[in-house]
Amino acid sequence: MFKKIATVGNGAAGETTPSYADRATAKVDLAIDALAEAIAAADAIVVGAGAGLSTSSGLTYEGERFERLFGDFIERYGFHDMYSAGFHPYATLEEQWAYWSRYIWYNRYEPAPKDSYAKLLRLLGDKDFFVITTNVDHQFQRVGFPKERLFYTQGDYGLWQCSVPCHAKTYDNYATVKRMVEEQRDMHVPSELVPHCPVCGEPMGMNLRADDTFVEDEGWHEAALRYRSFIDAHTTGRMLFLELGVGANTPGIIKYPFWRSVFDNGDATYACINLGETYAPSEIRTRSILIDGDIDAVLDELLATTHTPCADGPVPAAI
Repeated sequence: MFKKIATVGNGAAGETTPSYADRATAKVDLAIDALAEAIAAADAIVVGAGAGLSTSSGLTYEGERFERLFGDFIERYGFHDMYSAGFHPYATLEEQWAYWSRYIWYNRYEPAPKDSYAKLLRLLGDKDFFVITTNVDHQFQRVGFPKERLFYTQGDYGLWQCSVPCHAKTYDNYATVKRMVEEQRDMHVPSELVPHCPVCGEPMGMNLRADDTFVEDEGWHEAALRYRSFIDAHTTGRMLFLELGVGANTPGIIKYPFWRSVFDNGDATYACINLGETYAPSEIRTRSILIDGDIDAVLDELLATTHTPCADGPVPAAI
């Protein structure tokens, strides 16, 4: 039902035509209902999460948050956002790690400002699910997602690796990063805290996929195998491929494989929640649920929605 917020058009006397805002609101409401039903009826759910989910949870890399956490670096260098500042050629490793230790601490070890990830976990409930994500902020595990149901494809802010790299191993950085944040002065960390590879002595780097030096360690390969096994075990049936905040930077990791899986399985549903960037190919359009909106707000709506699966499963409209 349309909400009568405004009247537009040239309807007959006494009649109203839903405004554009009314139609948009109704469209989102219908899509949320369809997604709630699809979740309830799904045999299993594959969640694909991109940067938009973390942004919706308040882990923003520019604006007020960036200015509050990195005011000294902004004043000295005129940085505009947290991400690009990470590529600045700092003169010393002590200054580089002063910046990166704060970057890691506030995006990896501090809780996100909003509980979007916890809402997603509640929404999934006791469903059989697996998560693949390009996010590197570890927020899934922070809120209780089981490690064995997660595949972080692009690395982890909480891990270091040899910058060369001379060997395929990663190292937890929590204790040292904590000291770096606490002990840095004038935008420099103490020299003794600068990390070096225990094997070759070269500087350590972040375990983030930026080029061909990225280390896929044993844990990475184990997670990749678990994910592939989950996908292979669910090629049929009422599968829901739920994409959250995935952009166009690396579509080959989540978006394109999701589309392919839904195309191959006639009982599968594709759902995409993203602010300003939702699309589904025509081949799967009638089995797609597209919600253009803030992910955190949509999760609230989904949690508030009661849903009972139909006997024949959900039949999502191309909304």
